[in-house]
Amino acid sequence: MAVTESLAEEAHGPAGAVHEGILRRQSARESSARTYARALPIVPVRARGLTIEGADGRRYLDCLSGAGTLALGHNHPVVLAAVRQVLDSGAPLAVLDLATPVKDAFITELFRTLPPGLAGRARVQFCGPAGTDAVEAALKLVRTATGRSGVLAFTGAYHGMTAGALAVSGGAPEVQAARLPYPQDYRCPFGVGGPHGAELAARWTESLLDDPKSGVPLPAGMILEPVQGEGGVLPAPDDWLRRMRRLTADRGIPLIADEVQTGVGRTGAFWAVDHSGITPDVMVLSKAIGGSLPLAVIVYRDDLDVWQPGAHAGTFRGNQLAMAAGTATLAYVRENGLAERAGRIGARLMEQLRADIGGLACVGEVRGRGLMIGVELVEPEGTREPAFGAGSAAVGRGGAEPLDHGFAAGPSGGGSNGSYDPSAAASGMKPGAYGFGAAPSGGERAAYDSGAVPSGGERGAYDFGAGPSCGERGAHGPGAAPFETRPGAYDFGAAPARAPRPAAPRLAAAVQRECLRRGLIVELGGRHSSVVRLLPPLTISDEQTAAVLDRLTDAVAAVARADERHGPHGARGHDSGPCPGPGTD
Repeated sequence: MAVTESLAEEAHGPAGAVHEGILRRQSARESSARTYARALPIVPVRARGLTIEGADGRRYLDCLSGAGTLALGHNHPVVLAAVRQVLDSGAPLAVLDLATPVKDAFITELFRTLPPGLAGRARVQFCGPAGTDAVEAALKLVRTATGRSGVLAFTGAYHGMTAGALAVSGGAPEVQAARLPYPQDYRCPFGVGGPHGAELAARWTESLLDDPKSGVPLPAGMILEPVQGEGGVLPAPDDWLRRMRRLTADRGIPLIADEVQTGVGRTGAFWAVDHSGITPDVMVLSKAIGGSLPLAVIVYRDDLDVWQPGAHAGTFRGNQLAMAAGTATLAYVRENGLAERAGRIGARLMEQLRADIGGLACVGEVRGRGLMIGVELVEPEGTREPAFGAGSAAVGRGGAEPLDHGFAAGPSGGGSNGSYDPSAAASGMKPGAYGFGAAPSGGERAAYDSGAVPSGGERGAYDFGAGPSCGERGAHGPGAAPFETRPGAYDFGAAPARAPRPAAPRLAAAVQRECLRRGLIVELGGRHSSVVRLLPPLTISDEQTAAVLDRLTDAVAAVARADERHGPHGARGHDSGPCPGPGTD
């Protein structure tokens, strides 16, 4: 437990002993399937907004946010008030699928936020409390409605860990779904990226569906993520999403949008499909819709509602506390424009990260949408590509116990988009630690320029502001031309100027450790867990945003310096210099 021990050196007295004892008992008693606890040896005891405090007294800025569950951060006042109101009312807490005022209020608020094409004819099914059960329900629904069994899914996808959800994820151990290419730039499967790569991916899908000898019969549905999160933070181009919607609609194939992690304002729109203006046939929702408590639903077109009574059920589908917390969260995000604010802050964060670390040899790309942000770490030029086997630093599925190395062993998926000019210099790091106040109230707005988006000259950067508005639904007719290059977008018609570098999970894990030393919690994802991910709450303040930026850029720069000095075999024990102390409220 090298990481735990290194942190324990900074914790003294009874608090440190409690911290270490709890971690030791967890390691001895909990399943070897645990993931986050391996790379994040902390014991949270208090939390508010972005900040959590461990049993050892250390404070951290939490950019994991329960894997995107905490849209309003930890213990937001409106969420606590909603939960207390139910508790104090004497209302039943578990009611199966019976109607209650709490459930009625939740459904009303949820339907108010849905894409217009779905809201007027929607049905909702409450599922078991995890997103993976909602995915199972969605697959079961479209198979029942169409009478077909096959499913179209995408490379790099992550839809959950139950059997059916895992079967349509990128890490599926067996082939039970037709796998299609998901568009990306830096690691484009066609070697071109951008609009041209997305066009080729769409043509591949169309050919597969229309070729009688493709070996893929007409499927029951297509399932996709508007932004692949666990897959490496890969935003789907809006034009490509519209093309998928048209291809499926023309062939009578229900389109399932998995918005488990992208929903409730995370990407800069209330639902990530709103950016492209498409209306899915089925939406899979969980995480933030429960306001930090377990809740999962599917929302779908009424003509698909052909289930018999009891066709899908779950003991805990009537979680009243989660519905109350969810209603409060949905309303707060909608009424206070937090989705739009997330878009502005996310654009500013990515722009600054590209300026500060985009030129480092170990950074393949900074990418994302809204407050889903990823930094892919790659092997610098001249570094021999590591073998991703049992003997390497990278921990794969079923590999050796990774606790000593500090690797996250969570689901791995997508790669990365776009590369950057290696001659760009990283800016200096601002010293010192920041103090952090309470999360902003709903009326407060970020001071960032709402038009601040990556410049068109940055390789792989999409000009999201130039795309169609959320109100432009179905803007492309059946005979639409191939993807149009939007203003400000890079022309990827030519071959990339630089081949993608091999993924560097050892460097990503080192960055995660350095972030933790600086009081910043981040997640790893992507292929080989080489992408450092940020999922801060939508209520993150400007001061906290600056602190997250400083700590992350400082951590990446420290790892890059150590790698330059010591190479791949010396990065673990590097001297990264002084670290700013943990943040305070």
